Amino acid sequence: MTTPLPLDHDWIARRIPHHGKMCVLDGVHAWDDEQIRCRATSHRHPDNPLRRDGRLGVAAGIEYAAQAMAVHGSLVTPKEGKPTLGYLASVRGVELCVERLDDIAAPLEIEARRLSGNDTTILYSFTVSADGKRLLSGRAAVLMAPGSPA
Repeated sequence: MTTPLPLDHDWIARRIPHHGKMCVLDGVHAWDDEQIRCRATSHRHPDNPLRRDGRLGVAAGIEYAAQAMAVHGSLVTPKEGKPTLGYLASVRGVELCVERLDDIAAPLEIEARRLSGNDTTILYSFTVSADGKRLLSGRAAVLMAPGSPA
């Protein structure tokens, strides 16, 4: 791949529909055609837009994984092609291993692996961890919107 690593927050924000504080990833640290590994520290920010009632529940980690999948889609799209907008259609087999993310001191490591897919639907597995401890994991189906550039 020709994209130099690491890719920072500003690079990510230019390539996915999430902007400002809603772009929760700090950077991409590894990727290939099948998988991506990102890092985030926004789970500790008191103004994280995913917080509710002063806390960030572990299920918010699904959004972190979904953004990693969107970044992966942007990276694997040929330069001459325009990325297609994708929508999280479903999550399955989700295992929540802790109650919240905002009390995790270490940076989050977000990994997403493309399991299968075509022009309309892509299936990923994902894991969010910190300090080598799995916080949540599962599978997600992404539905691609034909003809709509990201």
